[in-house]
Amino acid sequence: MPRSSRSPGDPGAPLEDVGTVTHCFSVSCAAWFTCFACSLRTQAQQVLFNTCRCKLLCQKLVEKTGILLLCAFGFWMFSIHLPSKMKVWQVSAPRLTGLTLTSQYHLHSSTHSHQISGEIQDLRGSMNLLIAKLQKMEAMSDEQKVAQKIMKMIHGDYIEKPDFALKSTGASIDFEHTSATYNHEKAHSYWNWIQLWNYAQPPDVILEPNVTPGNCWAFEGNRGQVTIQLAQKVYLSNLTLQHIPKTISPSGSLDTAPKDFVIYGMEGSPKEEVFLGAFQFQPENIIQMFPLQNQPARAFGTVKVKISSNWGNPAFTCLYRVRVHGSVAPPGEQASPEPLPERD
Repeated sequence: MPRSSRSPGDPGAPLEDVGTVTHCFSVSCAAWFTCFACSLRTQAQQVLFNTCRCKLLCQKLVEKTGILLLCAFGFWMFSIHLPSKMKVWQVSAPRLTGLTLTSQYHLHSSTHSHQISGEIQDLRGSMNLLIAKLQKMEAMSDEQKVAQKIMKMIHGDYIEKPDFALKSTGASIDFEHTSATYNHEKAHSYWNWIQLWNYAQPPDVILEPNVTPGNCWAFEGNRGQVTIQLAQKVYLSNLTLQHIPKTISPSGSLDTAPKDFVIYGMEGSPKEEVFLGAFQFQPENIIQMFPLQNQPARAFGTVKVKISSNWGNPAFTCLYRVRVHGSVAPPGEQASPEPLPERD
């Protein structure tokens, strides 16, 4: 059957309701005490934590204080002993300075002496090299000396005289009084029996300074002549002939070089030939200058070179270069250097 509901204050309520109320009150009290205990534990932990922090702070403070005390003690000891040390240093400083200057002087002297000895050794080495080169030059053979002389003559003209037969200054060839150029089959270029080019050099090649093998004027046989129209009238004094050396000759010989020849000065119309000298060219001396017999001195505008023989070639003769020397003014009227004034 269902249980009837009654209030607890009802005198007729059963005793089990009173027990239930008592049990609930006991549980509430236990929960309150538990919360109170937890709160006390938390506060106790905070107190302990704060106590540890204070302990660490005190420990660090003690350590710093000890370091400061040690520093203060060291500074005090240093201030006590420093004046005496300074006096000792002041006394010994001049001695040390003197020793330092002396050692520096000795070091500088030794360095300077080493430099001088090194320079002397370099100078000795240079002198030895120079002596070796001089000995080598002295030991040079005659052939090498001749070869060097030839190269000097080829590269540098040692005849320091004006050339009035130079083409670049206005000289030319009088073809009317000049022998014909030698025509050789090897000097022609053909195409289907038609001549295209003639490699034979004209006579005015002897008026140019380019003296190389083959760059010469050739005429047939061993007799011929060339007439040079000078740039202006000149009081003639010398004539120079030049040939290539045997060492660079394509044929290995000098049989085409001129041998005996005669020089004439030509002037007037019709041109009068004036004998100026007969000479012989020696091909071993590739540049030879011949004095002309122009006495009394006369000015000529044309010079004829008449060749009567060569050094053995029957087919043709070669002329490489002809130079004519002299002066524009008469030899006696050339300006002479003024005498120096006499000193008192």
